[in-house]
Amino acid sequence: MKKPTKKEARPHGQVRRSQLLTTFGPGALIDLPKHSVLVSGLDDWRQKGPPLDEPRLLEKIRRFLPDIHELREPPIDPDPQRPTAGVTVWQFPEWFVTQDFVQGRSRRLVHRRLLMRGKLEDEDDRRKKYSVVPVRFVRACPKGHIGDIDWWGLVHEGTPRKPECRRLWLEEQGSSGDLASLWVRCDCGKRRSMAAASKREYKALGPCDGSRLWLGRSAEREECDEPNRLLIRSASHAYFPQLLSVISLPEQDDPVMDAVIGEWESLQEVDSLKELQMLCKLLKKVETALQGLDNTAVLNAIRARRNGGQASSDPALSVKDAELEILTAPTDPIGRDHPDSVFYARVFTPALPVGVNPQTGTPTVDRILLIHRLREVAAQVGFTRFEAVSPKTDGELPELEIGVERAALGLDTHWLPAIDNRGEGIFIGFRRDAIQQWLHQPAVIQRHEQLLQGFKAWLAEHPKSERTFPGADYLLLHTLSHLLLTVIALDCGYPASSIRERVYASHLGYGILLYTASPDAEGTLGGLVKAGERIHDHLQAALEWGRLCSNDPVCAGHRPDDPYERRFLHGAACHGCLLIAETSCEQGNDFLDRTLVVPTVDNSAAAFFPDPP
Repeated sequence: MKKPTKKEARPHGQVRRSQLLTTFGPGALIDLPKHSVLVSGLDDWRQKGPPLDEPRLLEKIRRFLPDIHELREPPIDPDPQRPTAGVTVWQFPEWFVTQDFVQGRSRRLVHRRLLMRGKLEDEDDRRKKYSVVPVRFVRACPKGHIGDIDWWGLVHEGTPRKPECRRLWLEEQGSSGDLASLWVRCDCGKRRSMAAASKREYKALGPCDGSRLWLGRSAEREECDEPNRLLIRSASHAYFPQLLSVISLPEQDDPVMDAVIGEWESLQEVDSLKELQMLCKLLKKVETALQGLDNTAVLNAIRARRNGGQASSDPALSVKDAELEILTAPTDPIGRDHPDSVFYARVFTPALPVGVNPQTGTPTVDRILLIHRLREVAAQVGFTRFEAVSPKTDGELPELEIGVERAALGLDTHWLPAIDNRGEGIFIGFRRDAIQQWLHQPAVIQRHEQLLQGFKAWLAEHPKSERTFPGADYLLLHTLSHLLLTVIALDCGYPASSIRERVYASHLGYGILLYTASPDAEGTLGGLVKAGERIHDHLQAALEWGRLCSNDPVCAGHRPDDPYERRFLHGAACHGCLLIAETSCEQGNDFLDRTLVVPTVDNSAAAFFPDPP
């Protein structure tokens, strides 16, 4: 593994700061204009961004990562020409294929050590130089480890190299580009198909050696008993960031905490009354800010903030329950109408009842909240390869993974990258009694059991998973959220992929939050708030949208436990009706079923919004 030289590394790639938490975080593979690279771990980032303040998120992270003391934004790169600016990357992979050194349909496969200034010299005529590009295949394992393929070992299947084994070639047969038509060949005549390398049962790539290349040369290899898997660098399953996010809650009126927050840069290291008194003597602005406040109360506020305390919510509550308490608070408005406020919302009373049950005539929606200002803080705690790990339905992260393991972002770091997103949203609160009555209907109980059997079939394939079946009430709201998101995106001015969801289904109540948030002004243009004022029309359109799918009757007739389709976490749901961008869905497009929301061509008895009598 090679770190690009200063001359090579200066102007060759920039990404948005928010992408350093998602697509291009530590351990991700990036194709830059002149290099293929692996983003380094946090220990090798040349710069740190400013601290980010969100005590509730920090407290949740410290439950499973106790060494983390702060959240920081990704670094700002004011001058990309400076060699010390930006984020370090490692050149990877170190094997290349030639572009114009060709024998028939074969291209030379060479290691970086054979290159001179990035090109391959002709062995017979040194004046001829051939350009190369990084090979698109590497090896990885479900624990996040990654490395170059042992190409000699792959071809010779463990047999020793002979004198005639001089060169390796990547040979293409046919025109499909399929792995079965791609072969690795040696000058000795041995060759092997890349299709064999892709089949796990062959174990052609050997056991994983525990390489954590993104953490640098000093990183020790971990013990690993997993077989290597073939990974295409640009594949969508090469990198899944694991994020934990919270919606910032409106601040309580606490003059002591307000004063501490205002002078936090100066006060964050204070740990005794003596230190606090000394600091007030040294810094006049701190003394002025704390004037008239009890020193013991100030010290307690400093310690609470440092430990991730949050005055506006019970620390024992889950991420979503703390948010639901605020979203269903009886006050109106919620928060302060101020440019610096993290949350401001007002209750909206529509002219017509929303979500009326056609059979009983009673409304099912009891609260519409138009959220003018909203702040979401998301932090990356790790990443996985091959399979994504979604937060649990209560917003917390699972401690155990589903066949993959969370890879570390650094060796000896006490901070995590986080991003501050500002935006707006709509909250729709549902009557608890209406959902509880619906859950006890025989048709709903029967459908719940069918969906549960599908989940059990999925769980049998993922025995290490901490996931639990969320219940028909969660699937109802999650499905309705997808339908609403799709319909509102046609009217609000935001693309559907930029709108996100949070589904609340707990003993505290039921609700759906659709919001958009970004680090710039695009998340605060007012489109969702205006759409919320027409929520009656949007809900009716969403229900009509869900009644029929272009793939019906196949979609509506799908059985969750079908061993052939293997869509165990789906009921009546497919790309034609419910599946949306995975960045918008909090569960990665799992736990969806139209049958629970509206009548379908296969089942009309389990719908929460039935046909009129």
